[in-house]
Amino acid sequence: MKFYDRDSEKEILRKNWERSDERSLFTVMIGRRRIGKTALLLQMEKDQRMLYLYVSKDNEHVLVEKFQKAAETELGLHIYGRLDTFAQFFENIMEYGMEHHFTIVLDEFQNFLKVNPAIPSHIQDVWDRYHARSKVHLIACGSIYSMMHRIFDNEDEPLYGRKDCEIKLMPFRISVVKQILGDHNPGYEPEDLLCLYMLTGGVAKYVAQLMDAGAVTKDSMLKWATDAGSPFLSEGTELIMSEFGKDYANYLSILQKIAGGMTTQNQLDTIIGKNTGTYLKNLDEDYNYVHKLQPMFCKPGSRNIRWYVDDCFLRFWFRYILPNQALIEMGRYDMLLEIVERDYCDFTGHVLEQYFRQKYMEEERVTAVGQYWDRKGNNEIDLIALNSIDKTAVVAEVKRNPERYKSSELEEKYLTIKNEFGKYKKIERIGLSMMDM
Repeated sequence: MKFYDRDSEKEILRKNWERSDERSLFTVMIGRRRIGKTALLLQMEKDQRMLYLYVSKDNEHVLVEKFQKAAETELGLHIYGRLDTFAQFFENIMEYGMEHHFTIVLDEFQNFLKVNPAIPSHIQDVWDRYHARSKVHLIACGSIYSMMHRIFDNEDEPLYGRKDCEIKLMPFRISVVKQILGDHNPGYEPEDLLCLYMLTGGVAKYVAQLMDAGAVTKDSMLKWATDAGSPFLSEGTELIMSEFGKDYANYLSILQKIAGGMTTQNQLDTIIGKNTGTYLKNLDEDYNYVHKLQPMFCKPGSRNIRWYVDDCFLRFWFRYILPNQALIEMGRYDMLLEIVERDYCDFTGHVLEQYFRQKYMEEERVTAVGQYWDRKGNNEIDLIALNSIDKTAVVAEVKRNPERYKSSELEEKYLTIKNEFGKYKKIERIGLSMMDM
């Protein structure tokens, strides 16, 4: 699949490259695995001198030896003698940058903590001594959110306060997902688009894998995702193990339950058999795997909270792949597909709600987008979009089938919170379905 989008990120990187010709600049790029960080950086290589280095979990000397060879090949920098530490290599790089303008990318930067936990301190020392006199654009790129957050945002860590710019790479916007699917399947149906969104959430690598495999319709996508040899079958395990390490079991259980529909802490505490508050806090603030949702118009400090797995792929994987490992081990991919197809309509009903909330955030003139439910969970509104500038609002019910939308039911729900819209001059009540995608 060809390279799509990322225009705003490319512009930031281009400006940072130009600014680093005066003095060195430190950019941090964070994004989940498969989001397209490396592909974006290699796109920039066409327009600037770049040394791309992948930080593998090797012995420090072995890693530095690889870096030395790459520096000589890509920059023409010949470092005489044996280097034993990354600090020595990095100092040579920054000295070279006093006379030469170039970008150095340290991909999977968080792996330095596995190679030698002291490396961030070494980088801080060298950077502080050289960056004002050299012309290096240093890009630290990482996929383990919790570790990157700790390295750069924890005030007790040596690299705290050193970054000049942070880029958080997000999944493709809905308009880009539609463009990609349209390029590969010009006559696609809404069901095809919803399935692509459900499986990938716009994560670049997953979209590319499906498109490159010719899986461009709902049926072919589901077949490819659940068939023998599909990378989707093991992807979730790799993500979780790389993030949580030895402490993965409790996190895995909690994520599986949330993806299965248990969205309150009380439900989770009961089924897990312990207080899950700390785990949920970590999953939200440190790992960025779940998010705390509160109903629109709720008061500060409200305990009316639901937890949600935002990542579409992970929600699918926790719902269908993880619980059915026995079928996968037996090679019964046909039965795995049967289970997915059996629940598909119910499962994608909630996915469609998320799709429209994201679509409104990206494409409509709004200042806030959310949903509403009362404390008993009986009075739910799928989408509320507010424009506090123009004093307009949209209240919407989302249905896969437009025939199931009942305007009278939505009106009843709206009337229970009508007073919350006091300052809004125009409140539109509408139904949204797959025909509106």
